[in-house]
Amino acid sequence: MQKPSIPKGTRDFPPVEMAKRNYIFNTIREVYHLYGFQQIETPAMENLSTLMGKYGEEGDKLLFKILNSGDCLAGISDEELLERNPAKFAPKVCEKGLRYDLTVPFARYVVQHRNEINFPFKRYQIQLVWRADRPQKGRYREFYQCDGDVVGSDSLINEVELIQIMDEVFHRLGIRVSIRMNNRKILSGIAEIIGEAERIVDITIAIDKLDKIGLEKVNEELRSKGLSEKAIEQLQPIILLSGTNAEKVEKLHTVLAGSAIGLKGVEELSFILDRLPYISLRADLELDLTLARGLNYYTGAIFEVKALDVQIGSITGGGRYDNLTGVFGMEGVSGVGISFGADRIYDVLNQLDLYPTDALLTTQVLFVNFGEKEESWLLPHIARLRANGIRTELYPEAVKMKKQMSYADAKKIPYVAIAGENEIAQNKINLKNMITGEQILVTIEDLLSGKYFSC
Repeated sequence: MQKPSIPKGTRDFPPVEMAKRNYIFNTIREVYHLYGFQQIETPAMENLSTLMGKYGEEGDKLLFKILNSGDCLAGISDEELLERNPAKFAPKVCEKGLRYDLTVPFARYVVQHRNEINFPFKRYQIQLVWRADRPQKGRYREFYQCDGDVVGSDSLINEVELIQIMDEVFHRLGIRVSIRMNNRKILSGIAEIIGEAERIVDITIAIDKLDKIGLEKVNEELRSKGLSEKAIEQLQPIILLSGTNAEKVEKLHTVLAGSAIGLKGVEELSFILDRLPYISLRADLELDLTLARGLNYYTGAIFEVKALDVQIGSITGGGRYDNLTGVFGMEGVSGVGISFGADRIYDVLNQLDLYPTDALLTTQVLFVNFGEKEESWLLPHIARLRANGIRTELYPEAVKMKKQMSYADAKKIPYVAIAGENEIAQNKINLKNMITGEQILVTIEDLLSGKYFSC
């Protein structure tokens, strides 16, 4: 008999893990709602034509492609089969693929529903995405993204509000974080100033790795991409710029004096920084010129959030992008968005043991089952407790008390309610605290008051 298994890079989530994950999702969802974001969902499958060509050559390789139903090889010749060319073969036998991220499906959604959407459109989406990547620690083939975007507005107030959203979510989760910010226009300006404007992509990819591989390795990578020693030398003081945010902005005005796009980026940063005193951030926000973000569709402000008390990669990121919908023929729709890394946030909360006890939503009280007579007396009382929002179970069989208590222990149920012949005669219930072992005689009204349970 074959041993049951799941595909590599996927996971089962038992009840306790699901409760923890839902605590994260619900916290993010509640904060998005506070700022007027509305939830949408898109299909797990998209037409392959929607996905292909949007993530670069490497991204196309990581798309999970779905074979057409029926005889998928009907239109394929023997010569094409023998050619063994996946890139040429796949589009003929696969019309659909699993979504790689939530951004491209969102762009498709905006174009397809443009006549129903009120702009600016604030949407959030919490759904699974799939990547045919090599599974390794912390990297999965199936994982959640928690995206929030505002499209159809150029206003930098949107960036200010997204900073507030990130700050509020991590404050509610109890995670101390640092928010890092930069602007892709500044990076373009730097590339222009050092005479390497055409190598902006190579420069951003390299300096984005500074905190992972160090300055020397970054410089080596820049040399390997063909940057001159003079350009690399000019880059050093810029990417290692220090001081307060205000001091960095002041120095950038001087450094980027000869670059119109660079100065535009400084102006955008200044707009955001000038509004921080009015919004009472709890997290530190740092202007970091080494922050580049890997995705090259960012065109303005970019963000990354780091946890301060755990060694882990960024736990949230995002930024401003122009022309999100241009690939689908709808030009000029600017947007800005962020994505919370649910799996990394989960790891941080676990390492720091920050989950509130009541977030795990276990049963609060289990009623012991002694038989049909006791069941009949208990059922209406249990219904009243549930109507009052108290999470209540009746053990389904009248088995030995030890087995029922073991069940409560295994599920970490804090209270067991015992109602035998004596208790029923007094119209009371024996309530056992499973943590302290203490037992007290209470009325149903005492239980309904909720004083024994944190809901």
